[in-house]
Amino acid sequence: MNSISIYTISLGCPKNLVDTENMLGPLKNVCRNVDDPRKAQVILINTCAFIQPAIEESLQNILEMVEIVKESSQNPLLVVTGCLVSRFGQELKKEIPEVDIFLTIKDQSKWLEVLTRHFSNKLASNNQHSILKNQNSKLFPRLLTTPKSFAYLKISEGCNNKCSFCSIPSIRGRLKSKPLNQLIQEAEFLLDQGVKEIILVAQDSTAYGRDLGYKYGLMTLLEKLLSLSRLKWLRIMYLYPAGLSQSLLKFLAACGKPFVPYFDLPLQHAHPQILKSMGRPFAQNPQKIIDRIRNYFPEAALRTTLIVGYPGETDAHFQTLYDFVERNRFHHLGVFPYYPEQGTKAATLPQQVSDVEKRTRQDLIMRLQQKISTRILAEYEGENMDVLVDKAHPEWPGLFVGRVWFQAPEIDGVTYISGPDIHSGSMVYATIHEAKTYDLVALY
Repeated sequence: MNSISIYTISLGCPKNLVDTENMLGPLKNVCRNVDDPRKAQVILINTCAFIQPAIEESLQNILEMVEIVKESSQNPLLVVTGCLVSRFGQELKKEIPEVDIFLTIKDQSKWLEVLTRHFSNKLASNNQHSILKNQNSKLFPRLLTTPKSFAYLKISEGCNNKCSFCSIPSIRGRLKSKPLNQLIQEAEFLLDQGVKEIILVAQDSTAYGRDLGYKYGLMTLLEKLLSLSRLKWLRIMYLYPAGLSQSLLKFLAACGKPFVPYFDLPLQHAHPQILKSMGRPFAQNPQKIIDRIRNYFPEAALRTTLIVGYPGETDAHFQTLYDFVERNRFHHLGVFPYYPEQGTKAATLPQQVSDVEKRTRQDLIMRLQQKISTRILAEYEGENMDVLVDKAHPEWPGLFVGRVWFQAPEIDGVTYISGPDIHSGSMVYATIHEAKTYDLVALY
């Protein structure tokens, strides 16, 4: 039987990437991935639609693939799924009729039926039955697209928080946690593939299990995962600040390795008036969250994301945010100008800030963060640290790209490393030779 060639684009966050890997997993025996859409019989685009730039990027990718489909002799099937479809499905069908199949997030499980029908001449009847049987199983293997060193484990879907600027609950729905046993099985599957670091992702990781009736959901899950002997690093992303209770931090402080004391906190702002307008439940004093973490983890690596130019943000509000960043010395920080997203409460608020002012404020904080990051990384020069090697450098033979414990993949800086016997997926104990603004250089 001839295999089906498939070209995949996965946009947006790691949660989206896991969805893509789950869609590809059951097809590994009947499909092969290609790196050129002109050679593909299927083009799959998993889109993002969180904020306006993500929407624009998704649309640009779709339109580029539409042009390639028109020119291709393969006449590929163009399938578009993900957040953009769930948010603007009917509009997309009208505006881009060249797309063969639009699948909402809820309908992603149906895509195997779509392929089976479309390629019935290529798939023998016994294989059709096998694919559909896999589709209906509670847990089917993912096709990992990340380097051998790490993989994401999505522990829940959706969100019950009601932040005034966020469109995610309307796209992804309310919190829906994966059953505990299923997550442990999936983690063991990832370790079987040689993965050394598992990264937990969700819209709000601290909320895991609440919908399933777990009293201490995240702690229960972590207890199980941390007992897996082959796991080298366990990292948790998307820790909603209000969920970082004293009991959770006390539990994490007692865990030790392989837990990585890296705290990804989407704070969004620091001024209580802006936080209250945003609908953030820790609006009174976000400094308490930072102090609470550092009380248990003095050397913790903190990452956060901030929004500047939120409606009603004055110069004084911004100065509070600027001072907050300067005082707390985050290892990693992302700053986004506010985007009024259709259907959100914040989009209808008065006192919208001009785009020019948003960009100015974004630039001011990022310049400050450059100085902070440079100083923090310089403190690690001369230290010996574990480096998890992700991949070979694409341009420099003998040079590899990896990460130390306070660097999450794809969003933080990297550690460049060279030396004998280094390969993708290895973890080596190396000396930090040089610190740059966001990256490190190590020698093994």
